[in-house]
This record gives sequence, C-alpha cells and structure tokens, in this order.
Amino acid sequence: MTPNLLQADVLRHLTFTQGKDAPHASLQDWRLALSHAIRDRIVVPWFAATRRTWADDRKRVCYLSMEYLIGRVLEDAMINLGLYDIAAEAMAGLGLDLRALIDDEPDAALGNGGLGRLAACFMESMATIGCPAYGYGIRYENGLFRQHFEHGRQVETAEDWLAHVDPWEFTRPESAYTVGFKGRVEIRDGREVWFPEETVTAEAHDTPVIGWQGRWANTLRLWAAKGTADFDLARFNRGDYTAAAEPETLARTLSRVLYPDDTTHQGKELRLKQEFFMTSAALQDILRRHLANHRDLGTLPAHVAIQMNDTHPAIAGPELIRLLSDVHGLPFDTALEIARGCLGFTNHTLLPEALEKWTTSTFGTILPRHLQIVERIDGWHRRNWPDRPHYLGILKHGEVRMGELAFIMSHKVNGVSALHSQLVKTTLFPELDAMHPGRIVNQTNGVTPRRWLRMANRPLAGLITRTIGEGWEADLGRLRELEPHVEDAGFRADFAAAKHENKVALANWIGRETGLALDPQAIFDVQIKRIHEYKRQLLNILQTVAHWHAIRANPEAGWIPRVKIFGGKAAPGYEVAKEIIRLINDVAEVLNADPVTNGLLRVIYPPNYNVTMAERLIPAADLSEQISTAGKEASGTGNMKFMMNGAVTIGTLDGANVEILHEVGAGNFFLFGLTAEEVVHRRADPEHARKAIQASQPLLDVLQMIAEGRFSPGEPERYHGLVHRVWHHDYFLVASDFAAYHAMQAEVDRAYADPARWWKMAALNTARSGFFSSDRTIRGYMDEIWQTTSAL
Repeated sequence: MTPNLLQADVLRHLTFTQGKDAPHASLQDWRLALSHAIRDRIVVPWFAATRRTWADDRKRVCYLSMEYLIGRVLEDAMINLGLYDIAAEAMAGLGLDLRALIDDEPDAALGNGGLGRLAACFMESMATIGCPAYGYGIRYENGLFRQHFEHGRQVETAEDWLAHVDPWEFTRPESAYTVGFKGRVEIRDGREVWFPEETVTAEAHDTPVIGWQGRWANTLRLWAAKGTADFDLARFNRGDYTAAAEPETLARTLSRVLYPDDTTHQGKELRLKQEFFMTSAALQDILRRHLANHRDLGTLPAHVAIQMNDTHPAIAGPELIRLLSDVHGLPFDTALEIARGCLGFTNHTLLPEALEKWTTSTFGTILPRHLQIVERIDGWHRRNWPDRPHYLGILKHGEVRMGELAFIMSHKVNGVSALHSQLVKTTLFPELDAMHPGRIVNQTNGVTPRRWLRMANRPLAGLITRTIGEGWEADLGRLRELEPHVEDAGFRADFAAAKHENKVALANWIGRETGLALDPQAIFDVQIKRIHEYKRQLLNILQTVAHWHAIRANPEAGWIPRVKIFGGKAAPGYEVAKEIIRLINDVAEVLNADPVTNGLLRVIYPPNYNVTMAERLIPAADLSEQISTAGKEASGTGNMKFMMNGAVTIGTLDGANVEILHEVGAGNFFLFGLTAEEVVHRRADPEHARKAIQASQPLLDVLQMIAEGRFSPGEPERYHGLVHRVWHHDYFLVASDFAAYHAMQAEVDRAYADPARWWKMAALNTARSGFFSSDRTIRGYMDEIWQTTSAL
C-alpha cells in the first residue's frame, strides 16, 4: 500500500460512496471516504478468517455483553493495519489533516464504563491472537447519554452518534430473528409451547474487528430491534398516525438507550426485555450457525463457547434450554447439560445491588416460559445436591436471582482479579463454591496495548520502540527490557519529555474547552471512572478541599502545583452520585477563582467522559487515583491503562491494584487505606465514622466548610445530606480512610519534588505493565475456560 493508492481509493469513495466531488466535500465527507477506504482493507482478512474458521471447523467463542465501549474506529484500524503514516501522507497530499479527520469521528455510544471497554479490548485481543469469535450486543441508537453540566448539576441528553452513517458496519437483513415477550404457555402434544403476546425482530449489524498487523479479524454483531407487525395503513388513512407506527416505535425502544432508568416499573421491564432481546437473538444465531455444519446439537459444547459478561445475559441458560428442548425437541435434562457445557460466566461485581434480581411477577409476566424453566433448573440443582442449604437457590423471597442462575448454569465462573476471585469464593458464592469446587477460577483483566499505548501515546510508544525495538505491541512482556535503561538519566529525561508532550497537548485541549490555563509542570492527578460511592470520588474531593485549605493557611510553604482532573457519569437515577458531581463542580468553581491558590491547585471536570477523552487524559496523567473501598472494586482496567502510560498509582488494596502493586513493587506505588478484612471489622463499629472524623482536624474542617455553604453560598444547606451521610452512614469508609489518604498525598508531593525518584517510578510502572495486556487475559480464557486454540 502506498499513499498514492490510498489517495485514489479515498477519491473513489468520495465520488461513488459519498456522492461528492472534492471542491464541495465537507470534513465529514472526507472522513467517511477515508473510513470506507480503510474498511476495504479490513474486509479481505475478515472474509479469510471466516472461511478458515469454517473450513477448519474451529471452536468459536461467542461473547455476550450488554456493552461494547469501542470508541473511535478509524485511528485504531489504521494503527493495526500499519497504515497510519501512509494515510497521513495521502490525506496531506489532498490538503487535509489526518488528525482533524480522526477527531471528526463520533464515539460509538455502546457502553458506559469498564465492563464495556473490557469487552472491546477482548474483541481486539481475540482478533490479534487469532481466536475465532463473535461478539454479540445491542446497537444502541442513543447509547447511555450525553452529559453536560448546568450550575454544576449533571444533565442528561440523548446521544446522537448514529445521526450520520456508521461507515464500519454492514447491515445483515438476512440475519434476523424473532424475539418474543409476555403471552401464555400451553401444553400441546405433551410439550410446553410458548405463545408470545409481543414480538420484535432482531436485525443484525456487523462490524469487523481487525487484530494487530491485520492477520485476523472477528465480528462484532449488534442487534437492532424492529417491529414484526406491518405498518397499519388502515389506521394511518383514518388519521391515527401515531397508532399506525406504534409497533415499530415500541420495538425500537429496545435498542435506543443503554441501561434505562430502572427506578420505575416500566424501566425494569424494559431492561429485562433488552437483556432477553440481545441474548435470545444471539443464541438463535449461534444455533443456526451450528446446524449449518453439524446435524447433532449434542456436539454444541465442542464447537461453541458462550461467555456471559456479567449477569446481564444470564437468561442465556434458560433460553438455550428452551430453544434446545421446546424448539428442537431435546429432552430437558439433555438440553440443560448441553447448555452448561457451553456457558461460562464472568462476575464483575461484589456489590449485592449489582447482582441482578427480578421479582417473579415481573420475570413471569415478561418471560412466562422462562420462569417455568428457571423453576426446573432450581429443582434439578436441589435434587442433585440434596445437601444444598435451604436458604440457597435461584428462586428466593419472590425473586429470580440472576447471579445464582448464571453460576449454576455455567461450567466455569471467573472473577477478574486475584482478590476479587477469592472474594467471589468466600463472600459472594461460598456455598455454591463448596458444592462445585474448582468451578470458580481467576482471569485477571487486561487492556489492549495497541489502543492504550501504541495509539493513545505516540510519544511514549516511539520512545519504547527506539529503546527496545519493534514488536512489543503484540508481546507486552518485552516492556521489561526497558528496566536496564531506567537507571540512565538520559532515558529518564526522554521519558519525562514524552509525558510533558502529552501534558501540553491536554492542557491545550482543556484550555480550548474550558478557558482555564493549566501548568504542564504541575502534577496531573486524574480520577476517571463511573461515579459511584464505592469508587470514592467523594474522598478525592474532600481531600482536595483539605489541601486547598492548607495552601490558603500558608501559601508560601513551597507547595507542588497540582491539577485535579475528574471524569465520569452518574446513572440518571443515582441521586447521591449526582450530588457528588455537583459538589466537585462547586468546589472547582471556588478553587479555580481563588487568586491565592489557583496557581497551585486547579480542579477540572470536563463533561461527557468517553473513550476519546480517556485517550487524552491517560497519557498525560502523572498520578492515577484508584481509591475504591477495599473489597468493592472487582478489578478495574483504568488502573492498568494509567500504569502502562507511566502514571504512578495512589490506591487501596482493592481489585487489580493488588496485582499492580505486586508487579511494580511497593516503592513505586502509593498505598494507603484499610484492607478488605479491616473494612469488615471497621464497619462492625457503629461509631466508626464519627471517631474517624473527630480524630482528623483536616476532615472536620472540610465537612464544616461544606456544611456552612462555603461552596454553595446561595444555598448553604445544599450538601447537608451528603455531610450527614459521611457522619452517620459512611458505608464506604470515606472518613476512616481520609487521614491515610491525606498523608499519602503529601508523600506524592515529596516524590514529585525529586525528579530522579519520580521519573524512575513512572518508567518502572510502564516497564512492569506487561502482565496487564488483554492478550494475556484472552489466552487464559482460551486455555482454562473456552478450551480453544489460536487459528494463527
């Protein structure tokens, strides 16, 4: 491939795909023409991989996930195909800036946070390794939501990423399946038959996922919901226009919004329908593919591994049994064993509220046949394990427990970090673990280094290649070869220069977006996560206020300048999280306007955090905030991205922080806070929060300032509820960990004041991050859970 050839293809697509000539083409026209030209180069290896999979009759992985936070595709595809520099030259020859074209692409609004980004990293790694795979999800028209702030409050508006054509997808109207809801179950010829009251059509949209160097490509298949009922022309002609389009409108509701607000009964029903819609369509597709090559459904586990990404697709067990028994006529017990042979379950949370439960009334109304099947699964399990405790079961207290259902219907259950997997055994499913020893395994999460280092951090990636040579992108363990160079002052200076380049770029972007000037010499201290109490953004902002208060008391004390950067969205119905967002923004308004301190401390909260923003923030970060309450974060993947990009972690012994600490060493990690075991003991004291607050004058002062309205002068009582929670309902132990966190932030300042110490720490974080490649994670899944091998 040469720049001239690519240029010719872009011009061809501009004319024949976009229908434009060069003088009248917009930036979007050029971006779409380039995207189609790059897509052309993905299709060949994509088709070749598909043909080889079928010719070799290879076992396929089918990954079921409600989220795929894939981000922008154009740059990632060019990097993996080795076409970035060629494209830059080709577009420059046409008078265009490749960076401007890349920045014109919207983020695909297909996810929210770590769960969806992990699924995207896994898809890329499976393609890189050559693991034949399909990803299944929903093609959300509006995604989660677009976030902006009004007077500090989060405001949600519809995301419009599909307002223009998506050049990466192929619509497959021939791959469409009917999915039903509600209705009744009748006995016909001795068998249960479900007659759904409502039906929708799941229409497939395929996006090829290209691996490193274009050697293999897999498919991300997303389902869009369409009406099965025809447009009612008679109603339309009578003037009842809304009713005429009602079936289509109701169907499209299923694929409009990611995670509808489930604080209402209607929201709960919609969420359950979404989960079943995605899962049923995927399973019907899987069975169709299998039967195209194999007549015996009993061999399904030998040819297909189905991974449930959290409990959202846990309905896969009952639905696969229904399809095998009700539709294809297999005996129930045979269908159950086939399903268990295929299914694996990844648990992502220890939070009880995140392990989905549905009332039997809701579940039975939406999926009446599946409630019957769940009852039979529960009965089968109790009969086969007669010593099962009476309090244990899938159906308890008028609820269907999806965590227990997913566990019982899977042949392997995995956690996503060493600590998390142990806690899954001891605190989440201890009885089931005892009944099924060896079923729970660990596969620590990872991230793709192609996007999160090679693409997102060109200055550092270039330094790595100059230092250890090419090829590390697909063998991240080679980053250990950097270690001998860390002692070299010249290498550390180059490492610091790469970080400085990223910080200048971020400061310029924030300046354009907010009008605030940032000092690139300051510590860039970043916490970017979904806003949740256990992730403790509240701890961060309370310590920020304490730091500001200390600076104001003695502004000449030689403080290290610091920029505190937050990013993340709160679920629309999560009022406490939204209150924390408003507090952060209120604090930012006061601190950034303070002439005494604003040269030493800034607080930035750019709205609408997404993958593209993460690609700006992570390479520029000096300090990675991983401060969740110990025992609550399953793994985290942001912590791995920061480490890979040379940020030093300040964090608790939670999730994959434990393994990061092990890899990088205690001297290169700012550890603080209670352990998971200590958290349990501390909570047992009903006075734990009050005692911690009274023992910490800085925290007492901060809470007093907030309660008095220092950051909400027009409404002094605005945060009384939040302050009251810290004093009296501090389940996530913000107060108990505050003093240790405050002290460790002072240690961060001391380390940053010593450049030799800091840049050695930063460089060792990158050098020792190889374990956290998602390639390693996928190989673990392939060996231990999926029992499959690479096709390359």
